[in-house]
Amino acid sequence: MTKVTLKDVAREAGVGTATVERVLNDRGGARPETVEKVFLAARKLNYRHGLPQAHRGLIRIEVVLVRPDTSFYSRMNQAFERIAALLDKGIVVHRTFARENDPVDFAHHIANPAVRRSALIVVAPDHPKVVVSLRAVASRGTPVVQIMTRPAPELPYVGIDNYAAGRTAAYYMSRMLVGRSGPFVALCHSGAYENHKERIRGFSSYLAEHAGEHLFRQVMFDYDDDLNSMELLRGALRDAPEIIGLYTAGGDNRSVAAVLKEHASRRIFWVGHELSDQSRRALRSGVMSIVLDQAPEIQARRSIDLTLKSLGLIDVEVSPEPVRFLTITPENL
Repeated sequence: MTKVTLKDVAREAGVGTATVERVLNDRGGARPETVEKVFLAARKLNYRHGLPQAHRGLIRIEVVLVRPDTSFYSRMNQAFERIAALLDKGIVVHRTFARENDPVDFAHHIANPAVRRSALIVVAPDHPKVVVSLRAVASRGTPVVQIMTRPAPELPYVGIDNYAAGRTAAYYMSRMLVGRSGPFVALCHSGAYENHKERIRGFSSYLAEHAGEHLFRQVMFDYDDDLNSMELLRGALRDAPEIIGLYTAGGDNRSVAAVLKEHASRRIFWVGHELSDQSRRALRSGVMSIVLDQAPEIQARRSIDLTLKSLGLIDVEVSPEPVRFLTITPENL
């Protein structure tokens, strides 16, 4: 095997040999961007020279998440924390929670980070300004990975097939309710995320293609607010006592369970997302029928792998297929 030299590293990094020597021997005088290029080149070529202690944490992967109070994003945040602890000391995973209800501020943060980043993993609202910022970051050569939702379809994405998830919910609901006629309704966070819209499209399209006893009556936007979702669902059940099926395309399980317990005698078939403590209890009590879990731990691991591959730090195949969601019932908890 040919020995890798300083010249090889310099050629790969696009800098001079003296610069490589200065960086690797921690002599100072190089910009952080140049140090990063040298480090990435050395890692890619497997140059056997330890990185100086001063440059630990040089590669900074920013992960932008939303709603830290929810079970799903709490699980995902913890997964990123565990993964970060196992990475090379030269790599730092910095987790940020952004305000999803202010897309202008969100877009500004994406385009103008407070600190230099080497790569970006982001849960991005489907807003024109956010999409423009994502594309601008990618156009500057920074690897961008969209996780959970994909407002910029040309950029890499890690997550489930949300359209298929919606169709799966409709499939189970309509099959399990054969012989019972009545409409279905859905609760959704909002139109802010492409993943939620895709789930509703999938749910609606399946029922339209299999017209029969069950019609999709309406979708209600609750913004994952407990009081809002309870009010909307109670109103729908009051105005349409014939409703027999409910699909929650977001993660609002606790408030929905409370309302459906009030209407337990109606035996409403409920399919929702995310295996949380609340959904576990709802499944065990018989209030909830099926949970479609998105496996955030797998999404976090794959997005990190895809980012490291884009940076040239690992040379492994990262599956381009959607992450498989899990179907959980009271029988396989």
